[in-house]
Amino acid sequence: MVERVAIGVDFGTTNTVVALAREGAPVRALPFAQPEGLSDIYRSVLAFEKVATAGGPTVISHAAGAAIRAFLTSAFELRFIQSFKSHVASRIFHDTRIFTRRYRFEDLLGEFLRLAIEDAGGALDAPPARVVAGRPVAFVGAQPDEALAIRRYAAGYRQAGLPEPAYVYEPVGAAFWYASRLARDATVLVADFGGGTSDFSLIRFERRAGVVHATPVGHAGLGLAGDAFDYRIIDAVISPELGKGGRYRSMDKILPMPVHFYASFAKWHQLALLKSRETIAELEEIERASLEPEKIRAFLEIIRNDWGFSIYRAVTDAKVALSAAEAVPFRLRLGALDIDRTLGRAQFEGWIAEDLARIETTVDGLLAESRLAPGDVDTVFLTGGTAYVPAVRALFERRFGAERIGEGDNFQSVAYGLALVGLEGDMGPWLARPA
Repeated sequence: MVERVAIGVDFGTTNTVVALAREGAPVRALPFAQPEGLSDIYRSVLAFEKVATAGGPTVISHAAGAAIRAFLTSAFELRFIQSFKSHVASRIFHDTRIFTRRYRFEDLLGEFLRLAIEDAGGALDAPPARVVAGRPVAFVGAQPDEALAIRRYAAGYRQAGLPEPAYVYEPVGAAFWYASRLARDATVLVADFGGGTSDFSLIRFERRAGVVHATPVGHAGLGLAGDAFDYRIIDAVISPELGKGGRYRSMDKILPMPVHFYASFAKWHQLALLKSRETIAELEEIERASLEPEKIRAFLEIIRNDWGFSIYRAVTDAKVALSAAEAVPFRLRLGALDIDRTLGRAQFEGWIAEDLARIETTVDGLLAESRLAPGDVDTVFLTGGTAYVPAVRALFERRFGAERIGEGDNFQSVAYGLALVGLEGDMGPWLARPA
């Protein structure tokens, strides 16, 4: 009898987790070799380093912790890419030039997965026939192309030497893991908060003869999550110090600074794209005419030096700290940019109020579409890093009651569930359906 083995891949905007499920054994997350030691959290970042060798310049790629270390320590020219998952469903994004080569999304994903396989230390050298990949209910973007996203995912997996995966909604993966521990029948709402998307699934679980049976009730999602909260901090605290809201002279007129620079600057997946000849030339021209040229010079310095990740670390650290404290210090010194101030939780919650309202509207819409009242939901399972934000948790406690909120394994639960779905004799009920 052939042993059933499956892997679940939760490729996230910020982090990636890969879980291995083997029939008769507990599911486990694969550890990856990282500069700081073994970790089952694999950061979803890439770095391409142009290294000088005796034979001429050679481009070396790094992923996760190795990419971050290269970004922070390398003396060579380097291109750092983060949050690239956010481009998967974009028809506008065709490719990006890295030194002399153009990379499509599937090339970036393929390279990222290839490096993850290397860092898994042989655990994926012979991947099982069943690979289950998570996907958001709603992809990021104004007009996301779901079919394009799936084609790109499939091509990326093939490039890495992995079988084409089966696709399961990320919150359904989390629900499957959560349901494996349920002692009684329940209607469960799973809220999965990633870096780029917030996804929600309502599922009815019933135990029959010791086996959990599931009936999907409804799904909903929106392209908004942790990265959007980061955007609000950057927009309110950092961008004004780099010229946002300022003015410049054009002929005999005084014009406001174009906002499109700062919209891209505050979105992690677009920040690296600012480093183009056209953008830099445009900003240099504005600097010469600006009423606050020192701020535009600081902006250009950040773009030229690829300091986006340093900003990302400062912003995300502050966001995480605000989950435990009412106020935190925020210090950021990068070249001419020097910010030293205190951020308050109430202030932060004001900045994200519009985002919280969109999350609330999406959940209410899912309940209405499913013809359920909040009292019909037995348990709400929150997963993902943004679930730690107090204002997010409070939103669900107001709707459903604190006693019905469940959590656990916030970063691994999706991957665990995806791998366990791969052990099912019939994966059909769990698979995502094309829109």
